[in-house]
Order: sequence, then structure tokens, then C-alpha cells
Amino acid sequence: SGSAGSGNGRWAATACVVTGASRGFGRSLARLLAPRLGPGSLLALLARSAEPLMALAAELRGGGDSGLRVICVAADLGCEDGLRRATAALREVLPAEPLGRLILVNNAGSLGDISKSFLDLTDPDEINTYFAFNVTSALCLTSRVLQAFGKRPGSSRTVVNISSLCALKPFRSWALYCSGKASRDMMFQVLALEEPDVRVLNYAPGPLDTDMQLLARTETRDPEMRQYFQDLQESRKLIDCTVSAQKLVKLLEEDTFQSGAHVDFYDI
Repeated sequence: SGSAGSGNGRWAATACVVTGASRGFGRSLARLLAPRLGPGSLLALLARSAEPLMALAAELRGGGDSGLRVICVAADLGCEDGLRRATAALREVLPAEPLGRLILVNNAGSLGDISKSFLDLTDPDEINTYFAFNVTSALCLTSRVLQAFGKRPGSSRTVVNISSLCALKPFRSWALYCSGKASRDMMFQVLALEEPDVRVLNYAPGPLDTDMQLLARTETRDPEMRQYFQDLQESRKLIDCTVSAQKLVKLLEEDTFQSGAHVDFYDI
């Protein structure tokens, strides 16, 4: 697996940060990444809910002898105070470590109020709150983590944005979600252009079997869209989080994607 490998199927000392790690795709991904992180590695788990985060950290530390440090940062990235606390916690642990690799996974995100159509979205506070969490926090967290880790000789830095088909295609009732995902994709394309030594990937994990999908098939205002998601579930076309996370890990291991590219679960 190129420069990242340490010969035994594990990555050399790595700092790995996963946002939205307490459930769904983030939790599945953290479980797959932990055993691959070699001795001296650091895994930072971020989410709003402290309890499921601590439970996951305890489970991942369970290996005991792996030499992996797991830290939890419980913070609401949607509010400035939470974002500041999260970045401060990461800035504290990142520079001190002699780590050769950084992997940051921007997974935290929300659907927005999908019971509303475009014409119902009239409240600037609601809209700004949505973008603060789904766009602003991903930008600030990424820039600050990259600054904190810095350019180190011989090290590699990878930034993953958990994207969606909605970044490329409009869906009725999903104005906030689609525009948030589209702006994140573009934001990370700009990062790829500006920082050629940072590997950037927009990964769309496919329709996952999560709480978000449950919302999609029960709350979506547009009846055709709602039916579409119900059909996905009934025909068992929803993807298990672990199956999709495995594809992402494979992409990271092979490390051949074009920086800034949008890669979909179904492309691989």
C-alpha cells in the first residue's frame, strides 16, 4: 500500500480524525480504521453525543496492546463554541506527536427539515444554522487540522469528505441537503487545487441503512421521493454502513484516486 504501509497490513503511525463518529457510517468507519492504525497512532472521534462516543472509544481501546490512543471530543460542530472546543482539542494533540500520516474524515452532517419544500424555507436562522453545521464547520475544522498537523517531511495528509449523489443531482424537498453537499464537494475541490500535497477525496457512500434513511422515507415532503426511499428499503437496496466503509478504506489503502475527485460507492 505504497508509502503508507508498514509491511504488516497496518499503517505507520497515523493521526486519524473522524467526525460524526458516534453512529451510522462514522461509527462503522472508525471500527474498520482502528485495527489498521499502527503503534503510536492516534484516533480522534468527534460527535455531539458523549455517551455513544465514549462507548465506541472503550470498544476500540479494547485491543489493549495495539498502542493506539483513542480520544473523544464531544462537541456540537454546528455552534461556534462547539467548533472552537473541537479544533482546540485537536490542535493540542496533533502537533506533539511524531506521526507520519494524517487522515481527516468529514462525516458529520444532517438532513435538514425535509418536510419543507423550497418555498417553505423562509427563515434565515434555520438556513444559516444548517449551513453552519454542514458547510462552515467542515471548512474550519479541515483548515485548522491541516495547519496543526503541518507539512512534515515524508508525511502524507488525506482529507475525506463524505459526500452524496445529492452533491451532483437535485432531489425534491432536499434543497438544504443538496446545496450543502454540493458546496462541500466544491470546497474540497478547491483544497485539492490549492494544496497539491494533500490528498482529497469526495466519497459518496450510497443509500445507507441509517437513521437518516428512516427520516428520508417518513419525513420527506415530496411523495414520489418518499416512495423512492420506501422502495429502496423494501427491495433491500439500502447499503450496510460497514460494506460502504470497507470500500472507503480500500480507496484509502490503494491511494490511487485523483485528488478532489467525487467517487461513488457504485463506481468501485
